[in-house]
Amino acid sequence: MQDTPKNFHKKILGKVGEKGAEKHLKKLGYKILEKNFTTKIGEIDLIALDGETLVFIEVKTRSSENYGAPSQAVNKLKQEKYYLVATEYLKMKGLFDKECRFDVVEVIFDQINVIKDAFSR
Repeated sequence: MQDTPKNFHKKILGKVGEKGAEKHLKKLGYKILEKNFTTKIGEIDLIALDGETLVFIEVKTRSSENYGAPSQAVNKLKQEKYYLVATEYLKMKGLFDKECRFDVVEVIFDQINVIKDAFSR
């Protein structure tokens, strides 16, 4: 991504959204295990436990809904990448027997919406 004022704004907005999502999820009882888990394939914003369930979380932040809900940006290609990165995490940690799910957290200004089990493979 080229370093332009618009891209800089997007990066800052994304980081603020991730912080807000993390705080909100903690209030809901999630235990955050990893932030920005990265492999060659891609990145998972947050990995957490919700009870006994391991949750891979994509945070989507927008300044408005002018271009649709933030969760709409989590298309099939993004879901497939998330699945592959999650598989790498499970391999690294030896957690293939763990119940897992994929959540999406939408952040629009100070409004946060958690979509549990947003997609599956």
